[in-house]
Amino acid sequence: MNTQTFEEPINITHNESANRFETTIDSHTGYISYQDRGNELVYDHTVVPQQLGGRGLGSALVKHALDFARQQEKKVVPQCSFVSSYISKNPEYKDLL
Repeated sequence: MNTQTFEEPINITHNESANRFETTIDSHTGYISYQDRGNELVYDHTVVPQQLGGRGLGSALVKHALDFARQQEKKVVPQCSFVSSYISKNPEYKDLL
């Protein structure tokens, strides 16, 4: 397993047409997808390619998505177990539930 971290800051973009936040590193794309339900964002899948695993990309994507929800004053429904686990480990996001 590759446990090195990324040398450069991770550039995460909001792909509104695909309802996801994504980043591409070394031609591999990781993302967190969502469903917009008006005043709620349902985060349903966090996908990190195996080639990028173990370096904090999933956590970076979830943090970005949760910060976006806060900026938009929306509540979060963590259907994805990774998102749910991240919120459990980072109680500063529990108010979004």
